[in-house]
Amino acid sequence: MNAALTTEISRLTPAEKLQLVEELWDTLAANPDQLPIPAWHAKLLGEDQAAYDTKSSEGAPWPDVRARITGKT
Repeated sequence: MNAALTTEISRLTPAEKLQLVEELWDTLAANPDQLPIPAWHAKLLGEDQAAYDTKSSEGAPWPDVRARITGKT
């Protein structure tokens, strides 16, 4: 970041800084395909997906779970 921009940001009030952050975030969120995904994020997502896939056979239909929780059949 250039020094002039940093100086201008430092002059903002806390409320103005929060507004700036919100506007920056909205800009980034509008173009998610332009954000690179770090390799470690991809690795963790892959591990999570693999863990989910191995557990995908676990579980029960919602009516069965609800009946077990409420004690009603």
